Amino acid sequence: MDNFKLDSHRITDMVSEGLILIDQAGVIQLYNQKAKEIFGVVYQHQFDHSRGTINPGDFIIIADNSVGIDDGKLDEQKLSCLGNFEEKFQEKDAIIAFGQFGTEGKGSLTKRTPPYKQDIFKEQREFKNLKISASIDFKKQRIEIAVDQMIFVLPYEKAIGHMVVLDGENGALKFYQERGYSARNESIGQLLISRTFRGKGVKEDHLKVLGEHILTIHDHSAVIKDFLNCSKGEQSGYENRFAEINGRQTKCTLIPVRAQKKVVAAALKVEDITEIRSVVKERDDALRHLEIIEKELKNDSLAEQTFLKIIGDSTVIRQLRILVAKASKSSSNVLLLGESGTGKTMIARSIHDGGDFFDKPFIHVNCGSIPENLLESELFGYEKGAFSGASTKGKKGYFEMANGGTLFLDEIGEIPLNLQVKLLHAIQHKEFYPIGSDRTVEVDVRIIAATNRNLEKEMKEGNFREDLYYRINVIPIWLPPLRDRKEDISSLVRSILPRVCREKKMNEKHLTAEALTKMMDYEWPGNIRELENILERALLLSEGSIIHSEHIMINNGTFNFEQEQKTLRTETLKGSTKAFEKSLIIKVLDEVEGDRKKAMAILEVGKTQFYKKLKDYDIES
Repeated sequence: MDNFKLDSHRITDMVSEGLILIDQAGVIQLYNQKAKEIFGVVYQHQFDHSRGTINPGDFIIIADNSVGIDDGKLDEQKLSCLGNFEEKFQEKDAIIAFGQFGTEGKGSLTKRTPPYKQDIFKEQREFKNLKISASIDFKKQRIEIAVDQMIFVLPYEKAIGHMVVLDGENGALKFYQERGYSARNESIGQLLISRTFRGKGVKEDHLKVLGEHILTIHDHSAVIKDFLNCSKGEQSGYENRFAEINGRQTKCTLIPVRAQKKVVAAALKVEDITEIRSVVKERDDALRHLEIIEKELKNDSLAEQTFLKIIGDSTVIRQLRILVAKASKSSSNVLLLGESGTGKTMIARSIHDGGDFFDKPFIHVNCGSIPENLLESELFGYEKGAFSGASTKGKKGYFEMANGGTLFLDEIGEIPLNLQVKLLHAIQHKEFYPIGSDRTVEVDVRIIAATNRNLEKEMKEGNFREDLYYRINVIPIWLPPLRDRKEDISSLVRSILPRVCREKKMNEKHLTAEALTKMMDYEWPGNIRELENILERALLLSEGSIIHSEHIMINNGTFNFEQEQKTLRTETLKGSTKAFEKSLIIKVLDEVEGDRKKAMAILEVGKTQFYKKLKDYDIES
């Protein structure tokens, strides 16, 4: 029975909604992982800090949009531990305060009184040579505290209190506030009195919830009150009721659990829709815009004429042209999905070129080819002297370079988790901090992202942020594999072969019917990229103006080293080695479905060398 209970908890941890079960006494019997995330019992954040205590001399930054409402009943007396403040404040004022804990010195406090006339309330300070800023954005409803390159953001619906603590001796991060602070007894007012806090990130101190009363973990909010009443049979359940929890917009369903017609427990299902609501609105706006675009297109022939680069006459390609035409006339973010080699780069460029901003920048970033330690500086740029080896002139990042146009984030699934937070912030708010800068750069950029990974699976495994996925996946476009549209092979050959002949400065060549049949019988795991490579190789192997079936080196999907060496006898030794190396890399990438880390392990090459060869041989998704 105990094993069954253990397995049931593992199963409920796999679902995307928060689930909590309490018995008649209000004691928690089930509390899954998603519920812990929504209610703030655990955190998933890029910054770590250990359990600790606020000590005299520690530097504290506070930004509170409505004093005394959702901050542990913060008041002037509790805040006096940060020094003496000349400015006085009242309940519901917005304040930004800086000070050192337990000192008798002078603290810094500024305030805004409601109704707030300014969109953004911002203050800056320095401590231990660290550039610190705190801002309250009343329009966007978010509070942000930045300590050099560390950015801590808290969104809110009504009221929230945000705090960051730095070590008084060395300025190191000791604590930062996150949603769910009430469950952890870490609101500003509570923390300034108790001084102790739990760890976060990999140093997370998990709250013990099973066997605890629900009110020891949660405040007596309306949701929890209904939950308790339902468990006692004093109130019936409900479905899909909207409620604010931890500053998040949620959708709650309350279900009484009966045994022998008697209520013995209650279950609460909670779905976090904060980001989803924003994206759904964006998608609705995009769909309405697409309907207008569809009327403007009048008929499919215009899309057919405009996007002739998308080769093929199959039904899926005709539909793809129409969808690309619609996406090009929209400013919403696009996510291109499909196997490696299906032409995502070409589609991204077509969307940009077919839009109203075709004369603006189109910046292509292959996120998988840039080393992780350089990716942030490449995307967001840096100020002069920001780090060792940085240019003395500083550098613009790809986001700023793409301002007014399109940023194509190829292989977005390769971006590490710690950078996904900053990427989400930049996409969502159209602003970012370059490395080493205390100024925000505002940009107006349309995002097109591409991946051959299953991002939904990556989300479940904790490798890709759910909110980032929703943000980029406003208009999804799936690119079909070549094996599912073999009727387009003839058209593709007629388009690709003359171009390759021109590039190689060779006379135009043609395929025999037998050669074309051989290609039609192949499954094309490498898609269009593999087709181009095989046609290029066939050109080199054929001596006349005709390409015969024996020149089409596909070998039914098997790689034959001896045959490769034999068929490349007409090339130089150096050329043969390069051609073999290129085909081997492509073959391995196809076998591991584009997973470059696996490919590097199989080929036994380092990351720098591997990506250099991808660039040299023009191998891309």
